[in-house]
Amino acid sequence: MSQTTQPPQPMFGVSVTPTPDVALVRELTVTAERHGLDLAGVQDHPYAAQLLDAFAVIGDLLAHTERIRIFPDVANLPLRPPAVLARTAAALNLLSGGRFELGLGAGGYWDAIAAMGVPRRSPAEALHALEEAVTIMRGLWSPGRSVTFHGKYYDVSGIQGADPGPSPVRIWLGAQGPRSLAQTARIADGWAAPIPSYLPYERWPSCNEIVDREAVEHGRDPRSILRIAQIPGVVTAGGRPGTTPLLRTGADPLRADADTWVAELTRLGTEQPFGAFVFWPEEQSADQVKRFAEDVVPRVRDNLTR
Repeated sequence: MSQTTQPPQPMFGVSVTPTPDVALVRELTVTAERHGLDLAGVQDHPYAAQLLDAFAVIGDLLAHTERIRIFPDVANLPLRPPAVLARTAAALNLLSGGRFELGLGAGGYWDAIAAMGVPRRSPAEALHALEEAVTIMRGLWSPGRSVTFHGKYYDVSGIQGADPGPSPVRIWLGAQGPRSLAQTARIADGWAAPIPSYLPYERWPSCNEIVDREAVEHGRDPRSILRIAQIPGVVTAGGRPGTTPLLRTGADPLRADADTWVAELTRLGTEQPFGAFVFWPEEQSADQVKRFAEDVVPRVRDNLTR
């Protein structure tokens, strides 16, 4: 497992939807890089015909950028065999000069996943399979190592490890339940908190507490596990007094002016151990990315590092 520590500077990013409007997807990501954002996440839903393959899009975006780090948010493991996924991740990381991270999930939409021709798994089975997959992938990112693994769900024999690029590929798990959060604390480099429609805001503190507790129990420094808050919404030109939802309960997107965004992200980064913040713009536009990057991020960064 790569021994990363939470960076002294918080990271900020944007989520992009891999629609067939490739020009827009590129524009959003290039705008994010140009205006100083650190991350771009790309949703991975292979069963959705209206979306392009996330890894193909990530390769294109890495080729059109120079600095920003890009990750699947999160990769659908049941539809991507771990040995092949490890090779893909290593190639993208190597080709981009070390700018690929692996967001990874055990699988959520099982009707859609099973319709693609893979066996349906229970939540417990999916987590077991995820743990096997992480073991295989980390082994395959060790050049010169021969990887043999005989598990319940995955079986590989004598596969050679390969160069993963100039920096390690970090694994950020999209965990929700207590068992998956405990697993994150044991085997992952980060927790990509699901958006609030999957994990309501009021659960975020207790989820972070589980990660902290389990990390200590397994001999890890909780600060070595990056926490990524993912927040949908709109950065408006003006406030909406009386209607602006705060990121404490429920699942409402944050539709508010820059001052409110600054206050809420600062509070999240102060009250909880979040070290990264990914904006999911309801309006997929370069203007929204620019507004977040220019009007919100510098002030939050300053608040969290002063």
